[in-house]
Amino acid sequence: MKALVKAEAAPGLWLRDVPEPEAGPGEVKIRVLRTGICGTDLHVRAWDAWAASAVRTPVVLGHEIAGRVEAIGPGVDTVDVGDLVSVEGHIVCGRCRWCLAGRRQLCPNTVSVGIDRDGGYAEAVVVPATNVWRHRTPIDPDVAAIFDPFGNAVHSALAFDVLAEDVLITGAGPIGIMAASVVRHAGARNVVITDMSHERLALAESMGAVTRAVDVSTTSLPDVVAELGMVEGFDVGLEMSGAPAALRSMIAAMAHGGSIALLGLPSQSVEFDWDRVIHSMLTVKGIFGREMFETWYAMSVLVGAGLDISPVITHRFPYTEFEQAFDTAAGGHCGKVVIDWEVAS
Repeated sequence: MKALVKAEAAPGLWLRDVPEPEAGPGEVKIRVLRTGICGTDLHVRAWDAWAASAVRTPVVLGHEIAGRVEAIGPGVDTVDVGDLVSVEGHIVCGRCRWCLAGRRQLCPNTVSVGIDRDGGYAEAVVVPATNVWRHRTPIDPDVAAIFDPFGNAVHSALAFDVLAEDVLITGAGPIGIMAASVVRHAGARNVVITDMSHERLALAESMGAVTRAVDVSTTSLPDVVAELGMVEGFDVGLEMSGAPAALRSMIAAMAHGGSIALLGLPSQSVEFDWDRVIHSMLTVKGIFGREMFETWYAMSVLVGAGLDISPVITHRFPYTEFEQAFDTAAGGHCGKVVIDWEVAS
């Protein structure tokens, strides 16, 4: 079968013929329809310092996966052949104190699909049945492929109560935009998203989820707060960018007793105003991945209730055009980029 392989400890990806995997006990073989390109994949393709320390080659990349169940291994009775499924890319041990307590997202023994074991940039992938999410109602495979990052958005957006609250989102990447749609759907009053990309701010506005899309290179956040008549500041902040300046501006804009969810990964240590955090009695919570599987259930409910995240997908490429797909995603002038494994150019 065809697969995108990180074949060498060097920049690049390679489209190779590799053996088809087979489902073992407790596993599911999935015929892949779509895979989404994640920022992690871009790091691995570029082979930066993080990738060189975290990835052992060769490995098939890809963890944002949608496909149909093609075969099930012994002991699997949770899915059927033909089911349309998405994949939770974090495989947990099931034995540690956090797994046994039902808090699998905290498992310190987590193995990542597409990093620690072969992933879904391929015509087929095998994963544990416990990592398969079956879609019980019709859904576009493109949308099913981005349930992984959608889960990050939902986990962050619903970390705190947003009903009738004013929400600030820093970072208008695909996850930030999806988070804006979630908090609006959940009843937030004002939803303000910030970035410096005109394309991404325009995409956020076009989805109808934000009160204001703010280019912070030209517009002051305090001016926006004043314009909206928000005397106290923001009640909830979702930091999606990893930019130190974004976090500092968020902390300065929060109301007393406000809550901040941190999803964006900074590339370096970040200094910020601890005095402001303490004296304003702010709550700061780190977010990584999704809650398994509470967030997945919430995602399906939200989509079933009419939340449309499909506009965040701006590009789709056949797998044979993977270089152009990755270049598009790396360029940042786009929303979500999806690779189609059903067609070749």
